[in-house]
Amino acid sequence: MTSIESFQALDHLLDETRTGARYLAIPAVADLVTESIRHCANAMNQYGLHAFAVMPNHVHLLITPNHALPTILKSLKSFTARRANACLARSGQPFWLAESFDHLVRDHGEFDAIRRYIEENPVRAMLVGQAKDYRWSSANRHWAMAQA
Repeated sequence: MTSIESFQALDHLLDETRTGARYLAIPAVADLVTESIRHCANAMNQYGLHAFAVMPNHVHLLITPNHALPTILKSLKSFTARRANACLARSGQPFWLAESFDHLVRDHGEFDAIRRYIEENPVRAMLVGQAKDYRWSSANRHWAMAQA
C-alpha cells in the first residue's frame, strides 16, 4: 500500500467515525478554524493556501509553506486550540491530536488530484451534495473562479 493509499484509508475511517470528539462539527468552532487557516495564509504569510476542508473531526490543508512545517502546525494548532476550547468552555484538555500526516506533492498532476480530493471530501463524507456547498472549505472559492 502506498502512502497515498494509506492516507485515503485513514481518511475514510475518520469520515466514517461517529464517536469521539467532533468539535469541528460545531459551526462556531469550524468558523474559527477556517478563519485561522485563512489568517495564517493571508495576514501572517506562513504559507500559500491552495485548498482546505474543515471536517467534523479533522482538517485537510494543501499549502506551500513559507516556514518549517512543524512551526506552522504548532502555531495554527495552539492558536485554534485556545480559541476553540474557550468557545467550548473547556480547559486543561488537548483539542488537537499531536500527530499529523504530511505528504510532499511531486508534480502538477498530483497537486490537482490532492486539491480535488480535499475539496470533495465533504461530499464523500455525505455532508453536502456538492463540494461548492460546503461552508468550511476552499471549494466555494474554486467553484466560483471556475464559473467566472
